[in-house]
Amino acid sequence: SAKTPLAAAIRYALARIARLRPWLDHGVLEIDNNAAERAMRAIALGRKNYLFIGSEAGGRAAAIAYTLIETAKLNGVDPTAWLADTLARIPDCKINRIGDLLPWNYAR
Repeated sequence: SAKTPLAAAIRYALARIARLRPWLDHGVLEIDNNAAERAMRAIALGRKNYLFIGSEAGGRAAAIAYTLIETAKLNGVDPTAWLADTLARIPDCKINRIGDLLPWNYAR
């Protein structure tokens, strides 16, 4: 019957098939964004404290720092070790090799 919950679920899926197709075609893609949600939890919990970040530039700097730290975590890299190593290597790094300093290129 068209009025059953199963029929409603099928209609829902069919209406969104274009967005679902990449996930169906490539099984390695995540179907949800739970990893991103978990990464953002600490930021959301402390958002009242961020009202006192100081300035718009300070907010941008904090956003960059949080992004790099969370990217390191998502790549299975200890953020403290990666950051210490990266800061030590920056002075000798050529500008065209800056990508070597990113967390996913970090040699543990």
